[in-house]
Amino acid sequence: MSVVKINVLTVPAEQREVLEQRFASRAGSVENSDGFEWFELLRPVEGTDQYLVYTRWRSEEDFTAWMEGPMKAAHQGGGEGAPKQRPAASGSTLWSFEVVQQAAPKKG
Repeated sequence: MSVVKINVLTVPAEQREVLEQRFASRAGSVENSDGFEWFELLRPVEGTDQYLVYTRWRSEEDFTAWMEGPMKAAHQGGGEGAPKQRPAASGSTLWSFEVVQQAAPKKG
């Protein structure tokens, strides 16, 4: 079954909009990756300053290939001469899971 990667990002209140805009502007960059199955950016609603970036992959190898290729290139900036962007998150932790059960709504 699939693997899930959840990146826990600590984002100060004044950087929330910046983070969300950066994710919106990168739309399509992960979706076309081999083995990609799902993405969600989860905004905290109370009691925390941590966003969750949820991705699901066909295999650990597919996730690793994306991390070492397209993701690495995307996080290195916009190329030579492009202004360096200040990080929107002040910390990051990666959680890894294997999917052992899943359910989907019944189609009626």
